[in-house]
Amino acid sequence: MKKFRLRRAIVMAVLPLLLASQGHAQDFPPKKPVTLVVGFAAGGAADAAARLIAKKLGENIGQTVVVDNRGGAGGNIAHQQVAAGPADGSMLLFGSIGPLTIAPHVMKVPYEPFKDLAAVSGGVNFPNVLVVHKGLGVKNLAEFVALSKKKPGSVDFASTGAGSASHLAGELFNQRAGIDMVHVPYKGGAPALQDLLGERIASYFSAPPTALPHVESGRLIPLATTGLVRPAYMPNIPTVAESGYPGFEALNWYAFVAPSKTPAALLDRWNTEIVKVLNDAGVKDALNKHGLTPQPTSRAELTAFMKKEDVKWSAIVRERKITAN
Repeated sequence: MKKFRLRRAIVMAVLPLLLASQGHAQDFPPKKPVTLVVGFAAGGAADAAARLIAKKLGENIGQTVVVDNRGGAGGNIAHQQVAAGPADGSMLLFGSIGPLTIAPHVMKVPYEPFKDLAAVSGGVNFPNVLVVHKGLGVKNLAEFVALSKKKPGSVDFASTGAGSASHLAGELFNQRAGIDMVHVPYKGGAPALQDLLGERIASYFSAPPTALPHVESGRLIPLATTGLVRPAYMPNIPTVAESGYPGFEALNWYAFVAPSKTPAALLDRWNTEIVKVLNDAGVKDALNKHGLTPQPTSRAELTAFMKKEDVKWSAIVRERKITAN
């Protein structure tokens, strides 16, 4: 009986401390600064979206959300940083298709997306647009494919790096069209576009905001976009899917993830806040003006989506024998 009373006394003494510790670990918003890590340099599409969302998030929760640009290695550096980051709800990552579902199949990366990072919510997505220079002499996708088949291995395409979304879009098109475009990786969109404009490369699966000014000036010819539907800002450009390749889809997407050991209660709270922001009319309008489509999801929906993308792109990597070299 005395032992029972002793154990009960110990439990009653320790329990408040445990509950207080748990409550502190799950404070929302966190009592320390909140950081939203972006794996790309300031000024790009990812950075623009992250800053729009972070600003509104901060307003809603009453605390500043700081955007931390950690560029390098196609976004892998940022993903590694967050995978090893604090799991107290103070760090989020604006993760992207490449590091989350492509790079791990192309190269050795120091993190495991589905083990080290936890899904929070979808973010934004946008298609690529396949553009060619005027000197190539093609005006539509059918002519581009015909030229590629007439001269196998002589038509090349630029990307923002091995294992990037633009690279895999080209490889998926190689597979579906039965052609053999030669991949030429660049260290970013700017040098790829520069060589395309200089007619040193034949084609490029470009982010629309990068290519559109040159399409409008007549220097580049748009052949098709890579989503299932035409974007509102490119209504006259057909999709690859409607140009003879049903079901073709190769979207760029960004999603919110966090260190995997972050308590589920905090992940759920962040999901609620992020979905609220992405459904905000002002935020949606601002993102659409950047050519970005909001993609709010539940945590389970994002996990299922990422796994589907992982299966899809790992199969293309294997089939096309893609490596980082």
